[in-house]
Parts: sequence; C-alpha cells; structure tokens
Amino acid sequence: AKRVMRLMTAHGLVPVFKSAKRYSSYKGEIGGAPANLVNRDFHAANPNELWVTDITEFRIPAGKVYLSPVIDCYDGMPVAWTIGTSPNAALVNGMLGDACATLRPGETPIIHSDRGCHYRWDEWIRICEEHGLTRSMSAKGCSPDNAAAEGFFGRLKQEFFHKRGFQGVSIDEFITLLDEYMVWYRDKRIKTEYGMSIMDKRIELGLVA
Repeated sequence: AKRVMRLMTAHGLVPVFKSAKRYSSYKGEIGGAPANLVNRDFHAANPNELWVTDITEFRIPAGKVYLSPVIDCYDGMPVAWTIGTSPNAALVNGMLGDACATLRPGETPIIHSDRGCHYRWDEWIRICEEHGLTRSMSAKGCSPDNAAAEGFFGRLKQEFFHKRGFQGVSIDEFITLLDEYMVWYRDKRIKTEYGMSIMDKRIELGLVA
C-alpha cells in the first residue's frame, strides 16, 4: 500500500478516500444476549420509552472519528452523544450516562442496540440496571433490526458528510464540526412532519422547560 501511495505521489495523483464506513463492533459471543424486544417496531407513544443506539465511523484524510448517539424513537431526537477517535467502552458508556441524566422520575426506556461487544460489557449493563433501562438487542449481523439508528446515520451522512471533502481538516476540527451538526439537528433542523425542529416541538408540547 505504501509503494502504491509513493507511485501515485510521484505521478501527481491524489488518492480518493472512501468517505464513510459502517462500523461493526461485533467480536463474537460474550455470554447470553438479551432478546430483541423491538422486532423492528420503532414506534414510541411517549418520549423516553424506546431508545436506539449504535456507533458509526467517519473516515477523513486526517484519520477516523466515531460517533455514538442515543436516539429517542418518539421523535428521532438525539438524546445524547459522544464523539471520539476510538470506538471503545468509554465512548458508549459516557453517552449512556449522559442520556440517563436526562431521564425524569419514572422514565425507564428500552435501550435497543446491535450485538456489539460494548453493549454486553459489565459497565454498560451496570448503567442500564442502575437507571432501570431494559436492554434489547438485534439479531447478529442484521442491520434492519436496528433500522432507526441506521436511518439516522443515513440522514446525518447525507446532510453533513458526503457533500464535503474535509481536506485539510484536523481530527479536532472535525469533531467540533460534527458536534455542532448534532446540536443543530436537535435544536434547529426542521422536521417536515412538525414544520419545526424536534426541540421546538417538544417545547410546544410542554415536554421540556
């Protein structure tokens, strides 16, 4: 690969980087997995009844960045997210802790994920149990089982990522841009169904202060 890069450089050719990749955190079975309680029905009648989560990878010339969000199936709101350069336990556990901090008394959502190792380790399970979350998992290697998360990533990459090259953008700069987009998506992006942003709709319904 290095020889190819040297030859391309010598001939004035600029490599095209593959812009995005679906990240897979499946590392084999780690004990028993929870049942799939969702069964591809991502409807929720109220906020904080059903959450979905996953990790997606961004490849830019400067390196790789990973986004781990929790999405509320009630209206598609990103409840919380973390961004980092490693898809490790700290990334997902920090996100889950931030999401749980938004819960009001009596709210105990189902948290649905794929079978990634992050969602089967002790600390993830401990946080879920501490906050009364019910774990649900997709079948192994079955993307449609987590279609709500996949759909969110598709919109994000179409709007924020695929139309830009990010040449000369550092990892830190990219993380800042991605975080700003996530805030905009939650607070300002117009959802056609509502004619306003998700956050504004929640304010209108008295769901947030």
